[in-house]
Formats: sequence, structure tokens, C-alpha cells
Amino acid sequence: MKTSRKLALVAATALAGAAFVAVLSPANDASSAVTDATRGPGQPALAVAVTTLSQLTIPTRIAASGNIQPWQEASIGAEANGLRLVEVKVNVGDRVRRGQLLARFAAETVEAELAQARAALAEAEVMLGEAAGNARRARLLAESGAMAAQQIEQQVSAERAAGARLEAARAVLATQSLRLAQTRIVAPDDGIVSLRAATVGAVASAGQELFRLIRGGRLEWRAEVAGRDLDLLRPGQRVTIALAGGQHIAGELRMLAPAIDLQTRNGMAYVDLAPHPAARAGMFARGEFDLGERAAETLPQSATLLREGFSYVMRVGDDSRVEQTRVSLGRRSGDRVEILQGIKAQDRVVAAGVAFLGDGDLVHVTSDTDNIDANKQASR
Repeated sequence: MKTSRKLALVAATALAGAAFVAVLSPANDASSAVTDATRGPGQPALAVAVTTLSQLTIPTRIAASGNIQPWQEASIGAEANGLRLVEVKVNVGDRVRRGQLLARFAAETVEAELAQARAALAEAEVMLGEAAGNARRARLLAESGAMAAQQIEQQVSAERAAGARLEAARAVLATQSLRLAQTRIVAPDDGIVSLRAATVGAVASAGQELFRLIRGGRLEWRAEVAGRDLDLLRPGQRVTIALAGGQHIAGELRMLAPAIDLQTRNGMAYVDLAPHPAARAGMFARGEFDLGERAAETLPQSATLLREGFSYVMRVGDDSRVEQTRVSLGRRSGDRVEILQGIKAQDRVVAAGVAFLGDGDLVHVTSDTDNIDANKQASR
């Protein structure tokens, strides 16, 4: 009996719930229909601020990279052969003056040979004097006929041979004097020693490099510049070079290479550097060539979008729909970027949040404050 009552109660509850759902369903469907009708297909996707092109004076710079190298290097080597180094007076990094002693070879052998050459010269002078006297007397006798012509000719020939031997002795003396001078290795110019291969006790051969010298201590930046930018560069232009440590060096463009590399299509620019303690030969550095300033049509960088390797802006049409428009970018200054082509001066573009928009989206324009700020910046 109790079981029958419970079943009846459950059935009655289920019927009541079904009736309640049936009553509410039409109302909910009607409400949903009203909401869809209110939203409609033209509901704006995003409220945006717009901007237009504004003119701004931007510095024109060309970026490049390259290595710092010596302006010129002098290779200093041994000229005499088979001499032993007995003294080395400089090391790498030392600043030297023209004519300063860098190293010295043992000179005892050369000095002995020089003394021998002096003695040979003295002997040759005596022999020439004797031969000259005999020839003079032979010429006097030739006038009287007391000496045969053949004998006279022999005396004259002996005089000439003695003179030749004297010249040879003088040449040998000059050679030995030069060898003695070559036992002293001196700096050919002011500069900084960049390499030292000289070792005390070593026997050097003629032509062997002992030192390398950065002439004048001058360094230059050899920058690789894209071929399309070479026509914009002129000798005398200012350059700023940034080192890896964050330090900057001033420079001046000295010359451009006459040829372009066939592989990279880059040209070499040679920039004279101001003296700086942080600059070292062989360092890699980046820099910029200063070409002056000129006016440019700019937009905020936030108005541009990079997609699939190209730059775009979202241009707002008269119907408040955005059109994805491809543009070409140029120089940058702060948060502004130059627009080379793609839009006109009167075109309105979305100033920020362009990544959230798609081509054809409907927007609600709220302000153009970004453009107002850009115009103020340009007027300053």
C-alpha cells in the first residue's frame, strides 16, 4: 500500500516538472530571438582610435657592420743573414717613435769584417798611388822615345786596374758598414707594436719578420655596406661606431672601395677612427653613417602589422570597415616609423591593436588622439 503511494507521488512530480519546462521554453526562445535581432550583422567588433600620416624630421642613417683594423701595418724584419739576436727592447703593445731601437744583433763578426774592409781599402789606395806614379813616368818617357809603346800601355793599364780595385774596396767597405747598421733594428715610423716574433738568442735569416707595427697607432673601421646604399655615402661624413661593451667611437668616412664583392653584393667603406682606449684591432663593431636629416611621412609603430613577411596597416573606410593595406616602411625614430608608400595623407588607419583585427571587420572610431600627439611632436 505504501509502495503504491510513493510511486504515485513520483509520477505526479515528474508530470509537474515537464509542464514547467513546457511553459518556460517559449519564453526563452523568444528572448534569444530578441537578442539576435538586437545584435544584428553590423555589430562593431572593436572600438579603435585612428591616426593619419604626419610629417616628422628624422635623421637619415645607414647601418653597417665590420671589423676594426690597423690603418697601415709596417712589417719589420731582419736584413742581415745569420746574425744572432742579443737584445730585444720592446714588446707587444708598446708605443714607439721613429728611429727607436727595437732589437740588436751581435755585431762582433760584422765589425771584424768591417775592419778588414778598411785595411783592404787602404791597401788599394797605396797600390793606386804606385800605379799612378809609374803611369805618369811612362807618359813622360813616351815623349822622348826612351820607352817602348807597349811598356807605356802596360803602365797605363796597371793604373786603371789599381783604380778599379780601389772602387771595389770602397764598395766592400760600404757593404760592411751597412751590415753593421743592420745589426740594429729600429722603428721605421711612430706607432704601436702589434706583433713580436724576435727572441733573444735566435739566429735570424734575411727577410724574417721580427716585429709588426701599427703605423701612427691609427685604426680604421672597415664596414660592409649594401651596394644599394653606396651612392648615398661621401668621404667626410660622420660615423658613430658602437663597440660590444656599449661604448661609442666617433669616426669619419675616408674612402669607399672601388669594387663590390660578387658574393655578398656589399661594398667596403673605410672609416678613420678617433683614438679610443677601448678600440682594438680585430674587434667586430656595428655603426651608423650620418647622412643628415630630412622630412618624412610617419605613423606610430603600433599602427603597423607584420604578416607573412610584409608590413600592413588597417585603413578605416567610410563604412567603418577596416581594409588590410600593404605599406613600405622606411626609417624609424623613437615610436614613429616612416611610410614610403601604400597609403595617402588623408587615409585614416587604426592607431593601435591592429593585431586583433581582420580584413573587413567593422570598427567603432572613438578618437584620433594619437594623430594629435604626433602632430604636436612634429611641430616641436
